Amino acid sequence: MTMDEGPIFVVDDDAAVRDSLRSLLETHGFTVKTFSTAWDLLKALDTEQPGCFLLDVRMPGMNGLELQKELVARRVSAPTIIMTGHGDVSTAVEAMKAGAIDFIEKPGSPGTIVNSVRLALEIASKSQNADQLAAKAREAMAGLTCREREILEHLIHGAANKVVARALGISPRTVENHRAHIMSKTGTQNVADLVRLATRAGL
Repeated sequence: MTMDEGPIFVVDDDAAVRDSLRSLLETHGFTVKTFSTAWDLLKALDTEQPGCFLLDVRMPGMNGLELQKELVARRVSAPTIIMTGHGDVSTAVEAMKAGAIDFIEKPGSPGTIVNSVRLALEIASKSQNADQLAAKAREAMAGLTCREREILEHLIHGAANKVVARALGISPRTVENHRAHIMSKTGTQNVADLVRLATRAGL
């Protein structure tokens, strides 16, 4: 972490999660400040500029998505990472459309969390804009066939293989094979990765 990067602002109403994230990120050399509510974080913004935000979705009072929108309204430029413990794909899509650079499904692996924070700080330090990210995402998806794109659209909305198969009139095994090809071509590992990529590509 360089001298011009601000601290990582973590907002989660679960004290155990806050402590765990602080310990993990500090071990990797980051400065971390934790908050139990959105309002506590907003007060802190009066005196300090963060390097990035790590926001939980489900919190009492103002939730993570509402907080993200408030940060956008206040023109706070630090990148945002959304955390969700509920596997809610539609929530992740909404967050990324609103400007989040990534989302993490709890409990995220230490490597996933650290890499996401590093990406956020890299984007901030290089002033990499949404157009650049979108171009990379579109390039990654350029090799998909029409059928693969069709299946992808169902997958990123949370549909299971059997549901996709019924909708398209094909077998679940065929959907599974296409899904494997999609992930291979795009360099993704799971549906969460596909959601990130597809959202950045504007699908």
